Amino acid sequence: MTSQILTPARARLNASYRNLTLWTLQGWIAMFFVAAGYAKLSEPMANLIDLMRWPAFAPENLVRGLGVAEITLAALMLAPVVSWKHGRPLLVVAAAGLLALETVMLAIHATGMDVGPAITNAVLIAMTAPVLWMRSREAR
Repeated sequence: MTSQILTPARARLNASYRNLTLWTLQGWIAMFFVAAGYAKLSEPMANLIDLMRWPAFAPENLVRGLGVAEITLAALMLAPVVSWKHGRPLLVVAAAGLLALETVMLAIHATGMDVGPAITNAVLIAMTAPVLWMRSREAR
């Protein structure tokens, strides 16, 4: 096995690609959760029950509260745009919160046999986990 030593220019280029990839994922995650949170806040409960089964078993305040939480965490995913020094820890907290939310919702959708939402949550986990892992490593 050979080991490759990266030149400083190549290491900077790799770091730029990694940063661009993470920002792209963060943007997609934020857009998804702003839309999902807005739907939970603005749609009538009957529509939400038709779209997803679980709101039928949850109080309306819980569903609306999840909408607020999703929008808040989505905004915090983009906090480093305003201030890298103060926004990066908020990003890590938001990514951890969204990952926990996605994991719980994956379990709920999987046990309820909601295949589409379960796959969506699995994809969201696959997008959020690398963001959390890589951005938390940068924060050290």
